Amino acid sequence: MTHHRPVRRRGLVAFAAGAVLLLGACGNEPARELAGYRREPAPAVGDLSLPDLTASGAEFAFQAAPGHVLVMYFGYTNCPDFCPTTLSDLRLATRRMSDDDAARVEVAMVTVDPERDLPVLADYIQSFFDDGHALGTTDAERLAKAAAPFGVSYSVETAADGTIEVAHTTSLYAIDDTGHLALTWQFGVSIDDLAADLTALLASSDT
Repeated sequence: MTHHRPVRRRGLVAFAAGAVLLLGACGNEPARELAGYRREPAPAVGDLSLPDLTASGAEFAFQAAPGHVLVMYFGYTNCPDFCPTTLSDLRLATRRMSDDDAARVEVAMVTVDPERDLPVLADYIQSFFDDGHALGTTDAERLAKAAAPFGVSYSVETAADGTIEVAHTTSLYAIDDTGHLALTWQFGVSIDDLAADLTALLASSDT
């Protein structure tokens, strides 16, 4: 049996002033405050990569394609609640976007429980997104290095009775095409807000 405990983010400051984007192209359009938050300065993560289990282990860089947004999540496949809820909400959010915008959203999941997940992570993420990327490594130092700029915390512990307890930060992350962390959503963001934020991020990449 697996027990799951969320890890709350510590020491990260949300800058409300940086979380406003114009949704329209002209200056008369009203500004909308994003549901997610930005960090200033935005962490650069584009130089990081992990093996992509959906591409025979090829390195997958933490950077969106030009004009796209890469949404990343750190979790594990035995997660009973936070992970499937977050991925399901993200899938529904993309379905509420225009087809053109939804096609510009890439999704990748990084496993924090690689010992159990590596054989099954590809099928897991692609049960939510047909073209989702499954990222994982058994190199503990490399995983920690990949998680650090996001502020992700996680632990996998085995109790005396054999129960495996996994704790991890439950946030969702958007990376832009410059390889910077553009936005962070806390668990529980509404599907409509998530869709609107993604649409706004894509619009800002076109300007």
